[in-house]
Amino acid sequence: MGLRTLIKNINIYTEFNVLKNSSLVIDEGVIESIGEDCVDGYEIDGEGLNLVPGFIEGHIHGADGFDVMDGTDEALSGMARFLPKEGTTSFVATTITSDQKSLEQVIQQVSQYQGSKGEAEVLGLHIEGPFVEPSKAGAQPKDFILKPDLDLMKHWVSLAQGKIKTVTMAPELDPDGQLINYLVENGINVSAGHTNANFADIIKAVKQGVSQMTHLCNAMNGIHHREIGAVGAAFLLEGLTSEVIADGVHLSKDMLKLLYQSIGPERLMLITDSMRAKGKPDGTYTLGGQKVTVSNGMATLDDGTLAGSILTMDQGVRNMLNETDATLKDVIQMASVNPAKQLGIFNRKGSIQVGKDADLLMVDDSFNIIKTYSRGVSV
Repeated sequence: MGLRTLIKNINIYTEFNVLKNSSLVIDEGVIESIGEDCVDGYEIDGEGLNLVPGFIEGHIHGADGFDVMDGTDEALSGMARFLPKEGTTSFVATTITSDQKSLEQVIQQVSQYQGSKGEAEVLGLHIEGPFVEPSKAGAQPKDFILKPDLDLMKHWVSLAQGKIKTVTMAPELDPDGQLINYLVENGINVSAGHTNANFADIIKAVKQGVSQMTHLCNAMNGIHHREIGAVGAAFLLEGLTSEVIADGVHLSKDMLKLLYQSIGPERLMLITDSMRAKGKPDGTYTLGGQKVTVSNGMATLDDGTLAGSILTMDQGVRNMLNETDATLKDVIQMASVNPAKQLGIFNRKGSIQVGKDADLLMVDDSFNIIKTYSRGVSV
């Protein structure tokens, strides 16, 4: 048994309530007790700050000069070391539409990756594309877009050894739902994205098992007064949880307010969709083999198409706090609880509860991060 850690004199946002001026004990990387003081551990004074669960990033391509599609342990480790600075204690490595050989190399590499303590945990894979609608490709390279292929997906699932957590696809391209049904049966979260689906298409897809919308409002049909489209479906259908990029670029401040007020924190999930330039100076980078120019907080292809973001999770959380009526409890719901539930890991992450991983953030009332614990290790 290692030395236990006591965090005392801190406001703890547990799964059920807020414990003022309380304490928490970490032992062997998990939460051992809440509200009890240990006498044989290392003590940390929380100084009246707030203790909240670490962020879970469900959609991220890269950071700090690294990209998931680099296909190396060095790239994953580089991202995993960088992300705790922004409060992210676990993440899903996200691919981009690419040639089959590159995708399969990354699927195998991520599936076999063994992280270390003191890093954000790599939870698995988010396969974004190649089964998307070309007219809604966004920054997905069109040359490698494919029609839904059940046999190919079965091959990838076999290669991944249970590590595929989410697949983003255009559900209207799978009208009989064969691919969607297979993914759901294998415990994989299916997200509608880069899609030309109308409202009826999304209703049908939800019945087939789609439960999520990828970067809501981007690369999909918006709301029209005679056809409310995919975005309207996200508002009306209770079975959908929607990713939100709260960077003020992918969604305006007014749209953030509208989404928060109309959909609410129970069905929104904060992501960054960040690429390798996050944490780096403005300049020229790559995403999926394409040149990306980063300037003034935006990452774009040569034609002006948005190519991911350089948003950090903590800034996204602060933007929600500043631009909407969201409370600390609400942003915890959107950045920690909802991702854990969507990914099927709420039994061990996403909230502060005895027995769960000690993925914890010490933050002030404005959600500035003072200290991050990843599986009990101060990082």
